[in-house]
Amino acid sequence: MTTLKAVRGTRDLLPPETALWNRIEAVARAVFARYNFGEIRTPIFEDTSLFARGVGEETDIVSKEMYTWEDRARAQSEKSQSLTLRPENTAGVVRAYIEHKLGETGQLQKLYYIGPQFRRERPQKGRYRQFFQIGAEVIGPPSAGSESPLRDAEVLEMLATLLDELGITGWTLHLNSVGSSADRARYNEALRAALEPIAHTMCADCQRRAVTNPLRVLDCKVPEDQPIIEKLPRIADHLDPESQQHFAAVTAALDAAGVPYTLNHRLVRGLDYYTRTTFEFTHGGLGAQNAILGGGRYDGLSEALGGPRAPGIGFAIGEDRLVLTLQAQEPDQNSAPRQAADAYIAPLGEAMNAAALSLARELRHTGLAVELGEGSFRLKKSFEAADKTARCIVILGEDELQSGILTVKDFSTGTQTKVPRAELAVFLAEPNRG
Repeated sequence: MTTLKAVRGTRDLLPPETALWNRIEAVARAVFARYNFGEIRTPIFEDTSLFARGVGEETDIVSKEMYTWEDRARAQSEKSQSLTLRPENTAGVVRAYIEHKLGETGQLQKLYYIGPQFRRERPQKGRYRQFFQIGAEVIGPPSAGSESPLRDAEVLEMLATLLDELGITGWTLHLNSVGSSADRARYNEALRAALEPIAHTMCADCQRRAVTNPLRVLDCKVPEDQPIIEKLPRIADHLDPESQQHFAAVTAALDAAGVPYTLNHRLVRGLDYYTRTTFEFTHGGLGAQNAILGGGRYDGLSEALGGPRAPGIGFAIGEDRLVLTLQAQEPDQNSAPRQAADAYIAPLGEAMNAAALSLARELRHTGLAVELGEGSFRLKKSFEAADKTARCIVILGEDELQSGILTVKDFSTGTQTKVPRAELAVFLAEPNRG
């Protein structure tokens, strides 16, 4: 019989690596809370039209990478529905904003999410078909200040803080403006005209994009196409005065806050809903595909999905790549053992199992981490198991149960101590024990 394995492009996350994932998520939640963000959890699958209308039908995500299926009708009178595993989370958050009429509060909605996304793409280092994102969105009616460049700068300053508090050093913030929808339309036409005589010399994807969505040509990573792309018109030369002023205000606020950045005229991001500010944080430890996170402003997305005018800005962190970055900076994290429990309870004989569980429950309720042994083990086996999983072993036999005096051995010092049961939790919790 063939041994079952995880599907290609997916993988299992196991201890001790999951401890690093949990630490990243805990730091993210703590930072978001300081900036007054609340958590949102949207469905893992949505109506396919949400992504076609929101992300853009000509994007690679919608045209090539989504997992889509027909949900059969439950009754003859019902039509089947096309459903898609979410390839990104911004469209779902904006859909929830519209559906639950959050704009009627008149307040900015500051929402974050942590969870899996799905794309049918070729698996490679840091890229999986099921991958994990940490993201956040700031969205609301214009009267709440959602269009303000200060919102852009605050999000970027928050991300700089998050990366610093995670201990990631050497990151670079790449910044650009893709202007308003009118700016983009003009720029797309300029790109289309510039690409028409030369597109045939580029890769197959660029030849297609040159006709359907010229802006996507700037996303090309094919080395041979780079000299051609470098000579194409720049978006900065096609921004109207309002977009120029908005971007200048963003950079001025970042300068005042001391957040470093690099202007990158080719940064347009891969989704059609972006307007004005776009950004990426990169790190040299990831190789050529070096983006840790990215995002931007999407002032027309709510209207595109049938909702009210609700400008917004958001980002998504590739958690898989963030983990790789931290592991590259701190190689010891790759092989770090699981943190030892405070104590291992070793019952002497199966008749002591129930009493051992009672003692473990008592200690756990004080906040201690406790591993519970098994009375059928010989004492030598219990010691071997305890030495691998805990700092101390607590021996529980008939004598200990009757007297209330327990034997505790500390593996780091080799000392063995008799401890009254009433004092055991305090004894095990002493700092530097083990």
